[in-house]
Amino acid sequence: MKLLRPLFITLAVTLSLVSLAAAEERLKMSTTTSTQDSGLLKVLLPPFEKKNNCKVDVVAVGTGQALKLGEAGDVDVVFVHARKLEDKFVADGFGVNRKDVMYNDFVIIGPKNDPAGIAKAKTAAEALKLIAAKQATFVSRGDKSGTHMKELELWKAAGTDPKGGWYIEAGQGMGPVITMATERRGYTLTDRGTYNAFKGQKTDLAIVFQGEKGLFNPYGIIAVNPKKFPHVKYDLAMKFIDYVTGPEGLKIISGYKAHGEPVFFIYKK
Repeated sequence: MKLLRPLFITLAVTLSLVSLAAAEERLKMSTTTSTQDSGLLKVLLPPFEKKNNCKVDVVAVGTGQALKLGEAGDVDVVFVHARKLEDKFVADGFGVNRKDVMYNDFVIIGPKNDPAGIAKAKTAAEALKLIAAKQATFVSRGDKSGTHMKELELWKAAGTDPKGGWYIEAGQGMGPVITMATERRGYTLTDRGTYNAFKGQKTDLAIVFQGEKGLFNPYGIIAVNPKKFPHVKYDLAMKFIDYVTGPEGLKIISGYKAHGEPVFFIYKK
């Protein structure tokens, strides 16, 4: 019996761990790469997971793809930043209970010597027109993300169809695009949060255009519609939405900084 005792103890511990793992719920969330690349999710998710004995499985992609995952019922909640696409997602019956969460803004970054001279531009559209005229390297997300949608909107406003070897469509998330622009000494449009997380250590590119009202970048969170997809974890999704938009979540978001600078801002109530 003495020989069997360690075996029984090991078996009991194993069964306990299996039982705990089985009890842990999983919440599937699709989100934009900026919430992940900025580092925000590393501090935002753990308190919710601990309080609710769950694990949030994150799929970080462009906003367009994140919403497609919601449209397929492959996730329980989406956390993105492209208001027109979000409103359509809800209007088409795929999502419910959209709520504003936070905001930052888009900026154009590039080499400090600013070879296209966009720092003198009065609008972002004018800045892009100068880049095109100079045929200075520009790296586009090219992934139907919220950032990519904003970029295309700005090219349209500039009356320019970007084509040629100077215009690179990466099909990548924000972090890899900043890295690519850095390596190629080019320009790119980025959200300020991801740039703040990368500057200094991962990129030496500088903000060369910022501050235009049209570069406002709001984020929203939406539960996937349980009437359309009965299998989704709607109750847990709503707990997460209430957490993110409630006092605890908003305090974490507003207090999160990269290199001493705020990454996201919350709406004043």
